[in-house]
Amino acid sequence: MNALPAGLSPFATDMWRLLKPFAGVAAVATLIGSVGGLATAALLEQINSALHGSAAISVSAIAGLAVLAVFAVGGHTVAGVLNSVTGQRVVAALRKDVSLRIMGAPIAAVERMKSHRLQAILNEDIDTISDFTSEFAGHASAFAVTAGCAIYLFKLSPVLFLVSALALVVGIWINFAAARAWSRNFEKARTGEDELQKHYRSVVEGAKELRLNRMRRAQVHGVRLSGAADLIARLKARALGLFWAAEGTNSAIFFLVVVWILAARPSLGIDAQVVSGFIIVLLFVKGPIEELAALLPFLSQAQVAFRRIARLSAEFRKEPHAVDSAQPAFLASHIELRQARYRFEARQEGAKPFEVGPIDLRLRRGETLFIVGGNGSGKTTLVKLLLGLYQPSEGQLLLDAAPVNDRSREAYRGLFSAIFSDYHLFDELVAQDAEHIRAAGELMRRLGVADKVQLVDGKFSTTDVSTGQRKRLALVHAWLEDRPVVMFDEWAADQDPEFRSVFYRELLPELKREGKTLIVISHDDRYFDVADRVIRMSAGRVVEEFLPPGEPKSSRSDVADVR
Repeated sequence: MNALPAGLSPFATDMWRLLKPFAGVAAVATLIGSVGGLATAALLEQINSALHGSAAISVSAIAGLAVLAVFAVGGHTVAGVLNSVTGQRVVAALRKDVSLRIMGAPIAAVERMKSHRLQAILNEDIDTISDFTSEFAGHASAFAVTAGCAIYLFKLSPVLFLVSALALVVGIWINFAAARAWSRNFEKARTGEDELQKHYRSVVEGAKELRLNRMRRAQVHGVRLSGAADLIARLKARALGLFWAAEGTNSAIFFLVVVWILAARPSLGIDAQVVSGFIIVLLFVKGPIEELAALLPFLSQAQVAFRRIARLSAEFRKEPHAVDSAQPAFLASHIELRQARYRFEARQEGAKPFEVGPIDLRLRRGETLFIVGGNGSGKTTLVKLLLGLYQPSEGQLLLDAAPVNDRSREAYRGLFSAIFSDYHLFDELVAQDAEHIRAAGELMRRLGVADKVQLVDGKFSTTDVSTGQRKRLALVHAWLEDRPVVMFDEWAADQDPEFRSVFYRELLPELKREGKTLIVISHDDRYFDVADRVIRMSAGRVVEEFLPPGEPKSSRSDVADVR
């Protein structure tokens, strides 16, 4: 019952997995819509017969028309409701699935994708698919009406039907030829959406800088953002122009067929009543045919969106053999990097990629390790290797001498709480019990933010505070997590001198007394005495290690290898 169709690509498999729970309801809805469409065609046939009949319409005929009308209207309505609900559930499932993929993907892949591209997928692409699915019910019904009318037209006159069908085939060919061209424009426009999202971020996140610099404001808005918006508008206008040109050509062909039928009727010897009925039905079915043709631009944009999501799905494959673990690993002795290297992808073709390593480093349980070095020296990359967020390109990460592999990595990460320099501040506490809320309130008072921020239903009342105060709120989260290892990436950089001293002289020693292992990226050399050990990085290598306040000691057995 759970088997997937054979021969599907990974993305098709994922889509089948998403659609399968709704396939039954979608099939029923489509069937009901088809019945409604066929009932509409049958109703049209009965009305046409009644119009050309010589006798007065009977009560039974009126009853039959009423029944067909109920089926036509009811089928269309029920199918529309069912398909709309199903379509929105599919979109909700897709939103959750894409978000889950982002959370389960390797951090390096998420960083390469860039946030503005991810935002475009989560917003633009999924909304495009939502628009497509919301219109599907009406198009299914239009197809059924078209099919039913086609059967009736064939019954009226096979000759006229074949001529009309030939014209329809020509129109379909024109539409598909135009669709190939407008699909390329939609694809280019979608690429432009990525750039537009990036410029939106610049406008929002750089609002202060833009307000101060008129030339940059003119560049960002007048050149970059406006240029991207205008390019998207031109490409979409060109695509839709092709659609309407094809639509106009098809309408012209349609009316040429009507004129030909009227002109050729005497020579074909077809009864006038048959011709009038044929033309009435043909004029009626023009609406559903145009509705189906209008689906093509939506279909093209949905295909572009699906391809974007497919690429994301391919790149954001869950880490192989990853096992979700509710329990973190246990740190008994030490964490170690052994001959570890990490290589970034080259930013430009032919350029040498930045590499961190090789590194040999042992972090002992309960130790306070300071990591220092200039900007771009590899400090944060080293930390991400230690935390298991990056997998070494070469070498090993070990926990108590046991290699951290794909199956144990999730449990290993459970050892750490971290506040990165580019941290995200969540406004809601993970634990909502009274004890954690009480502890959070006490920490907020101790960190000097209780007068600005309150806890309301387990959430911070606001996160719109200064950068330093936001970092204090992040520390509340990290402290309450009560993990064995805590990492601070330039945490004190945005604190005032008084609270910086509190951090180094009171908070770090208190965490150490609680048995925490501490990793601190810092430039505050006046507080190096707080550390048990300090390592210095440069150009991706550990070049020095010393025990504060002593001299460099590169001969220690657990020092990072300096080569």
